[in-house]
Amino acid sequence: MAHITLHEGQRIYYESIDGDGDLPCLVFLHEGLGCAAMWKDFPRRLCRLTGCSGLVYDRLGYGGSSPAAAPRTVHYLHAYALQELPRVIAAIIPERPIVLVGHSDGGTIALLHGAERPPYLAGIITEAAHVFVESVTLDGIRAAVTAFENGRLGGLVKYHGERSEAVFRAWSDTWLSDWFADWNIEYALPAIAVPLLVIQGREDQYATERQVRTIVARSGGPATPALIDHCGHVPHLEEPEAVLQLMSGFIKAASSPSSTTPPNLRQAAGPF
Repeated sequence: MAHITLHEGQRIYYESIDGDGDLPCLVFLHEGLGCAAMWKDFPRRLCRLTGCSGLVYDRLGYGGSSPAAAPRTVHYLHAYALQELPRVIAAIIPERPIVLVGHSDGGTIALLHGAERPPYLAGIITEAAHVFVESVTLDGIRAAVTAFENGRLGGLVKYHGERSEAVFRAWSDTWLSDWFADWNIEYALPAIAVPLLVIQGREDQYATERQVRTIVARSGGPATPALIDHCGHVPHLEEPEAVLQLMSGFIKAASSPSSTTPPNLRQAAGPF
């Protein structure tokens, strides 16, 4: 558990997980209301299973990191992917092969980062990533707003303290705003060259299977869909054993010289 200072005094909280230095480091990117602690023990379990080291951190505005420096714009995910993430990697694990593991907003950040084709990126795993706005997404967020205003999301205080409402409103207000309605990053997908594992729960309250289909179809590299039965928006906590199996198989393949996708992944994930 430590902090780094990026620039202008902005501090990033992070945790390192020990592993084999000859294998890629797994970089975990949390969801839009998340932080390092909200991954719970999943990163350590995945690192133990694969032998890889790990890096889990709080983005600016979240958890133990500094508050966000400015209000969000339509490019807020681009800023995290193309400005903050490269600085975090350069400061903590420079010139190391990495595999990005991103959940929800973190998955979208992973895709945008991958589209830049950074030299040490070996693979990307997304869970519940979005590449465009859907009506079901907005319905899910409106339901979350109601729950928050009725005090049913009070657990956020445990992770974000006094900034909990700011974290929640930054997320909900952005996605529900008129100026975000046409947000879309499909154009970036063909630039991604590394292997992808695209995971989503079949009962995700914030997305349809169109998100997975689009990422897989438009990616410039090999992409494997993984739809998890009886699972909502947080597969790594709702169905951890299935997700650990999928992710570990993908990571072991991405770590090998041939970097081929294991043939059993598609069968394990189930059909569309």
